[in-house]
Amino acid sequence: MTEGRSGEMLNKVPYVTLYFWIIKVLATTVGETAADFLNMKLGLGLNLTSVVMTVALVIALVIQMRSTLYVPWRYWLVVVFLSIVGTLITDTMSDEFGISLYISTAVFSVALIVTFILWHRSEHTLSIHKIDTPRRETFYWLAILFTFALGTAGGDLVSEKAGLGYLTAGLIFGGLIALITIGYYAKVLGPVLAFWLAYILTRPLGASLGDLITQPKSNGGLGIGTMPVSGIFLIVILGLVIYLTLTGIDGPNSNSEERAKLGGIVS
Repeated sequence: MTEGRSGEMLNKVPYVTLYFWIIKVLATTVGETAADFLNMKLGLGLNLTSVVMTVALVIALVIQMRSTLYVPWRYWLVVVFLSIVGTLITDTMSDEFGISLYISTAVFSVALIVTFILWHRSEHTLSIHKIDTPRRETFYWLAILFTFALGTAGGDLVSEKAGLGYLTAGLIFGGLIALITIGYYAKVLGPVLAFWLAYILTRPLGASLGDLITQPKSNGGLGIGTMPVSGIFLIVILGLVIYLTLTGIDGPNSNSEERAKLGGIVS
């Protein structure tokens, strides 16, 4: 794998295979558990945790944006930090400013829609397989940030505010993703729309799973704790990223037949 010639920018986003979705769900769960671990277990507090994670995200984004091609560890490092920061943004709005989850869910929904509109008007596409200019990549990461913040607010709204519980919320979001998958393969939904709908819903799915696993049994969780869950999931993510780096099967130049066997979506 080589850099683009004369600074030419290659596609910066991985081909969407089953590995993509596995890492995405794990990363969204880590975003929920790691934010809680740093904030409460380590006692950093919400404000300090937000500052530290935002700085880490900026550094990861600079590294990613300066690259001219997709490199697994750079890409997924940004995703993990975006997941954590997205969680912290929603938590700050709720805990520090007392903003209702209904309002935050609506605000992030509007922000995401506006981002998509501006992106499409500017680039005439929302395809993640055409993230080959700095402007498109900026729109892409901004959209990802809003999906994480929206997913956190929406997940908490369904599981906590509506009182359905973490397991029920997870089943609801998982069921919606299953319907989207069926719609895609039945050619009812186009690949771009199907991707973004599924991407948005994996965030509340991951948040619900994270809370289900880590929250005390008195709150409807399994009480395993944020530290072991965050650690185990990060190790799994690391292992998968190493595998993708060594095989290159999710890169823009990997074998199309092999990727198709892994459930790839071409958009």
